[in-house]
Amino acid sequence: MILVTGATGESGAAVIGEFVRRQLPVRALVRDHARVGGDVPANVEVVEGDMADSETLGDALAGVQKVLLISTADPDLVRTQSSFIDSAVNAGVRHIVKFSGMGCWNDAEFRFARMHAEVEEYLEKSGAAWTHLRPSTFMSDYFREAHAISAEGVLALPMGDARIAPVDTEDIAKVAVSLLHSGGHEGKRYEMTGPEALTVDQVAATISLAAGKSVRYVDIDPAEKTRAMLDAGVPAYFADAMEELFSQRRRGADESRVNLSTHRKFGVRPTTFAEFARRNASVFRGEKTASNPSKFGWRS
Repeated sequence: MILVTGATGESGAAVIGEFVRRQLPVRALVRDHARVGGDVPANVEVVEGDMADSETLGDALAGVQKVLLISTADPDLVRTQSSFIDSAVNAGVRHIVKFSGMGCWNDAEFRFARMHAEVEEYLEKSGAAWTHLRPSTFMSDYFREAHAISAEGVLALPMGDARIAPVDTEDIAKVAVSLLHSGGHEGKRYEMTGPEALTVDQVAATISLAAGKSVRYVDIDPAEKTRAMLDAGVPAYFADAMEELFSQRRRGADESRVNLSTHRKFGVRPTTFAEFARRNASVFRGEKTASNPSKFGWRS
């Protein structure tokens, strides 16, 4: 049995959706079954549990050989994932695939990168076989700006002229499912980017074409963006973390390197940002809410 944690979050839901498309059995760990809603596909077993509480994980880990480890980016990420690793190892799980990210090193300025690096090291010392799946920033990160894009035609970010190579979450899901169903990946790190490095001006132009409306990039100060996020109700820890990331990019951190080796290894065709924008044009036009989990397609 394969277990996917964080199954109602964006990344976890995309992975479960890929299991559904391939009609492969999977167990989905959620904190609250009510968040799933609707009919659950026959190949998906939903189990409640708290990743940080071993006493709630008996049913989730019973008979599991492999785990895809995903959890929310919050201040407790290290404690939550490390505790879960202990529970999984004690339950006899043989292989844990850690959903991490590119640039996740101990000396990273971005706090979540440091946190993921700490968990990677903990997993490597756990005694279980490990693999790290390390995607770049997601194309779907631009969904956070969907309201301003649809209402004002503005993509306001403190990115300067930074060039990054975002990856489609659906590409990551395809790789993750193939990785979990094949061997020889123990002790390896698989990095993933999208097929092109884009400035935010180019991103805005691409969204314009897909959505059929004018969208322009406005470069703002990181502190201004932080204030806007706080005013919108974004938790302070996340707003502060994003200010670290934006400031790092404005100082010239290089995220422009395209790496498609993982796509090639697992036979996944890289999705371009233009394809992503067309697929989600209704989100950028304000006709659909990006936070709706059903868009990831793991329900029948």
